[in-house]
Amino acid sequence: MFEKNLNKKTKIIGNNIIYFKEINSTQTKIRELAEKKVENGTVVITDNQTNGIGTHDRKWYTEKAKNLTFSMVVYPKCTVKQLDTLTIDIAKIITNAIKKLYGIKLDIKKPNDVIFNGKKIGGILTQIISSGEKIKYLLIGIGFNVNQVIFSDDIKEIATSLKFELNKEFSREDILEEILFGFENYFIENKII
Repeated sequence: MFEKNLNKKTKIIGNNIIYFKEINSTQTKIRELAEKKVENGTVVITDNQTNGIGTHDRKWYTEKAKNLTFSMVVYPKCTVKQLDTLTIDIAKIITNAIKKLYGIKLDIKKPNDVIFNGKKIGGILTQIISSGEKIKYLLIGIGFNVNQVIFSDDIKEIATSLKFELNKEFSREDILEEILFGFENYFIENKII
């Protein structure tokens, strides 16, 4: 998984990708690494997240080796106020990446859901760790359903994936690369990094 050189389009975001075959939570792991001052733009990604975290401490379920589950750390040079629209801007980056790659239009449901055909296909978790107005680091967690076709009874009415909707396989690597490229452009354009 993720053998492709994913950072060929970026200089900072995804320059350091740490892959785990299985991990409890990419968000928990990236926070541990951020406290140790891991490289700016580091991404933690897994094929199997056993205890994924969504907003309001909800669980994020994902089928093994079918979806994108990753988290990243950024050390911003901006104030907390400048990140007011961050979560919705990340949703736009994701929808733009899918549109660019496949011509598929996804919708955004505020504050942090990406929607396809009325069902949730992706979620975003942003955490700003700060001291007053000074940001120590920013954590971004993404769950995006790519090739999952089996959904548990409690979510099958509200969740979907690209493959479930369109009945074909999609490249997780291509999607990740395009999203990271979008992140880097956004962070540079908005003087966040």
